[in-house]
Amino acid sequence: MDELNSKQQISSYIIHSQEEEIKRIALELHEGVGQNLYSILTGLQFIESGSKEPHMKHYVREMSELIEKTIQEIRLLSVELHPPTLTTLGLLPAMRSYINLYTSTFGILVDLETTGDEKRIPEKHSITVFRVCQEALANIAKYADTSNISIHFNWTEEELTITIYDFGKGFQPEEYNNLNPLSGLAAMKERMLLTGGQCKISSKIGEGTSIEISLPLNRD
Repeated sequence: MDELNSKQQISSYIIHSQEEEIKRIALELHEGVGQNLYSILTGLQFIESGSKEPHMKHYVREMSELIEKTIQEIRLLSVELHPPTLTTLGLLPAMRSYINLYTSTFGILVDLETTGDEKRIPEKHSITVFRVCQEALANIAKYADTSNISIHFNWTEEELTITIYDFGKGFQPEEYNNLNPLSGLAAMKERMLLTGGQCKISSKIGEGTSIEISLPLNRD
């Protein structure tokens, strides 16, 4: 039992360290690289406005458009790595923000519903739940062959339950039972176990896949 607790503590420490590094990279992308590119863009626009040669104006305009596109991509990547709303506003606003990004990227419509009153949960737990939902949505985009997803948040005093259903092609449950421990689905289960929660996955060929995430709310 002590060995199991020790392994869980090590896993928890590794995940926490990874999240801190991801947060640092996301901030650097947004505040560092993004701001530098914006300064370059401003300079190019100034050069364009002062240029009298049509071919030069056209070239600078093309470069400006490319940098504008790159700035947008960096902003989207930064949000995907670590949405600022997760820390400032909480899990639900962060999920809504990510779903907007997800739909614009993959063209998959996501119906998000919530029942009960949202509770404030520790940041390390909200990050875990967000990452598990993010991984679930990424897997759906890769494998489910679907255009619709439903996500239901159910809040009670004791527990948050999230059900994700993809209406996709499904898969054989026995394939899931023999997962490589490093696979995305296995990592989802491991992350939730470290919070004292659970991640259950059920699927039928041709009938879609259901993922149920549960997080106790009465723990630190």
